[in-house]
Amino acid sequence: MEDLFTQFALLSDQALIDKSFDPYAIHDLLKFFEVDAYNAWSSAELSALAELDAAEAEAEEAETVIAKSAMEEAMDEFRRFEEEMDRMAREELGELVENGERAWRIGVLMDKAATAAAKKYMDGAVGYATASMRSAWKSLGAANKKVHPS
Repeated sequence: MEDLFTQFALLSDQALIDKSFDPYAIHDLLKFFEVDAYNAWSSAELSALAELDAAEAEAEEAETVIAKSAMEEAMDEFRRFEEEMDRMAREELGELVENGERAWRIGVLMDKAATAAAKKYMDGAVGYATASMRSAWKSLGAANKKVHPS
């Protein structure tokens, strides 16, 4: 472009000095300016398109990184949730096992108490039956010892 300006300055000086100067020489030079400007515009547009493509690629990469980060965060949160649920389930299981063992011990104690009560009841019933039988034998024995008045 600077070469074209230099040439334009030379042609302008020649046009001022030379009366037989052909104006189409400047017209041809202006066409070169137009072509050079078009080439610069095309180059700028291609550069802008390349920058746009690069920016879009960077944006997609950033979206991918953000999505991966969000997914990793969600997985970490899920793992923490799962660990908390496991811990709570183990605690609840421990409590249930402890309550079951307590109920079993109470059941064993109640069984022993019922067995002891039944044994005492049976001992009492046997003692009562024995006393009744003795009393019956005594009354039978006393009836045989009586003499009939006839």
